[in-house]
Amino acid sequence: MRELPRQLTAGELAELFEGRTRFVERLAAEPDPLTRARTLVHELPEDEQREILDAHPAIGRRGGLSARSSAEQGADADPEVLAELERLNAEYEARHGFRFVVFVNRRPKSEILAVLRERIDRPTQAELETALGELVAIAEDRWRRG
Repeated sequence: MRELPRQLTAGELAELFEGRTRFVERLAAEPDPLTRARTLVHELPEDEQREILDAHPAIGRRGGLSARSSAEQGADADPEVLAELERLNAEYEARHGFRFVVFVNRRPKSEILAVLRERIDRPTQAELETALGELVAIAEDRWRRG
């Protein structure tokens, strides 16, 4: 396991955060980017917060995933679970206006369904804060695992 880095390039951060967003560009200028990410992510204007969440692939999406996302989301491809994830992801995005982001942490997609069902009816502002925290946890885990 690697310690959190003192400096990362925008390209390295883009891999950890699924895209080269304005947030990633800001973090690249920071001396301790992943530690700073924990607070900066909550200080951003809402349009930038939504931008970084929407850069992440939807859980259960078939195809078009980065190598990291594919490995993290696993290969369990029960068609019923995938169909339910697709339906709930769409409902979540319609309700909250941004993508559902969760730190999968090697859990099967069937377990993530329960998390999605629980979070879908939460107030949008609370859900935004949760999703942003999950986003940073994913990036930190990616860095530590190499």
